[in-house]
Amino acid sequence: MTHSKLIGATLIVAGTSIGAGMLALPIATAAIGFWPALCLMTAIWALSGYCALLVMEVNLKVGFEANLHTMTGQVLGRGAQVLGALAMLALLYALTAAYLTGGASLLSLKLADHLPLTPASSTLLFAFGLGGAVLFGVATVDRLVRLLFALKVLALLAVLWALLPQVQGANLVVSLAESAQHQGVWVAALPIILTSFGFHVCIPTLVRYLEGDVTRLRQALLLGSALPLVCYALWLAAALGPLAPEQQQALGQGDGLANLVQALSATSGQGWLARALTGFADLALLTSFLGVALSLFDYLGELCRRQATGAGKAQTWALTFLPPLALALYLPEGFVAVLGFAALPLVVLMVVLPVLMARRLRRTTAGYQVVGGTPALVLALGAGVALASAQLVSAL
Repeated sequence: MTHSKLIGATLIVAGTSIGAGMLALPIATAAIGFWPALCLMTAIWALSGYCALLVMEVNLKVGFEANLHTMTGQVLGRGAQVLGALAMLALLYALTAAYLTGGASLLSLKLADHLPLTPASSTLLFAFGLGGAVLFGVATVDRLVRLLFALKVLALLAVLWALLPQVQGANLVVSLAESAQHQGVWVAALPIILTSFGFHVCIPTLVRYLEGDVTRLRQALLLGSALPLVCYALWLAAALGPLAPEQQQALGQGDGLANLVQALSATSGQGWLARALTGFADLALLTSFLGVALSLFDYLGELCRRQATGAGKAQTWALTFLPPLALALYLPEGFVAVLGFAALPLVVLMVVLPVLMARRLRRTTAGYQVVGGTPALVLALGAGVALASAQLVSAL
């Protein structure tokens, strides 16, 4: 097996994780400080990597051709399969709604000097303008996303190159005694961090791609998830380091995404950096929005058995965008809040179902088994419940 396949699989994992969710990380973690946020990210990365290996373990035992939906049905039965399908829909709908609000926010910011837009009008413009791209099919969207992803990486490198030298150590330290008095900020940060490591739906594809090679799969999953951790750490330092504590506190007030872009653009004092930063935010949202919207469009088309006719596509498009559009219109500044809600269905798909499937198969089927045994399964399940509880608490 060539190294190019391993590199490709590793980049698929990293590319699936790195998206618009990283824009929310500085907003969600500013109140707790860089170093505690880095510790939380590392812990959640470890949980994500362990559960990814569990999905791989189950996939190898069930069969290469099985996807996550099929595996759940075969191992846990129809009830768990329905739960997984509902969790997938909830996850894709929540992500689509979050990207609609974020995209509308950046669109309003971009056109503010030329065409002032209300939150509702910018949301509708973004939804109908960009959402129409999914009607052209996966091949067209795939080519577009590849180009946008390459541009996004270049923009991110330019932003990091310019902002990291401006980082001041004092701006990365928050008094733990002060932040401990506001436990809600710690709880609210957890779901946002979790959604930044959600790549598990692509694992069955990688198992087939790497032909069940356990060594290569482990390398691809662990290295592929470690790349986002490094990128997030650098981005978090670059985003928070140049901002004074009072500027960091202002990020969570009102439209956090627009506040972040404006604060960093003003701090830099460099016109090209402001454009690169805006471009990176735009591209991160576009690539994530198009990828998630296309996945939801195809999933609903298959689930509802819509035909590939003009009328069938129109019906699937309405099912895809009208529910998240209603949520985005109801919460015009809810980018971080809605993104955090995605943690609930993600816990089901990423933690609960893999743990239960692995536990059941270990009783009856021999084969590859992730280290840690039953104690590790219990610990992972407990962590998943804690993360889900954190989102429920923060939503109250």
